[in-house]
Amino acid sequence: MRARLLVAGIGNIFLADDAFGPEVIRALERRPLPAEVRVRDFGIRGMDLAYELLDGYDTAVLVDAAVRGHEPGTLSLIEPDLPDGATAGAPPEAHGMDPAKVLALAAHLGDEPLPRVLVLACEPELRTPADEDIAPGISATVREAVGRAVAALHTMVPVLLADPAATPPLSRPDESAAWSSAGLPGTVSGGTEDR
Repeated sequence: MRARLLVAGIGNIFLADDAFGPEVIRALERRPLPAEVRVRDFGIRGMDLAYELLDGYDTAVLVDAAVRGHEPGTLSLIEPDLPDGATAGAPPEAHGMDPAKVLALAAHLGDEPLPRVLVLACEPELRTPADEDIAPGISATVREAVGRAVAALHTMVPVLLADPAATPPLSRPDESAAWSSAGLPGTVSGGTEDR
């Protein structure tokens, strides 16, 4: 039996480049992943994602925009440390989409360990100014990264379906507790081209 895999787009479509995750999910409609993969846009529905993570998946890949200090459009693959129910503490707020809080909420709600979680992140170029509530539309740089993210997922997914504990061939996340670059094709890490 093949592993169960979730690919989850997260982000707010009304906050400029924060729409990266939903845009990748939309692009996957034109280039679908194998049928064994559940692909879903969660937007800012953190509670929905927390419950989905408890549905018996072996691996979950969250697709999100993340400010990490790289060049805009840089893709990074991150494997965060997962909380467990015993150390998660009080449940965080149920609304919103802070990935760390969603993972803590899922750990708090579930009796079983969480699936392995990887984050395919994109460095944003445009962010909503503090005095604005809405800034629809992503930058050209991040729009170009959407296609590279789709290609990266098509490379990663077969490996993760065959072995949920495998390190995808794109590179290995070298820090599990921190947001770390994974050297995906076309990424910049430390100011130099990785490949």
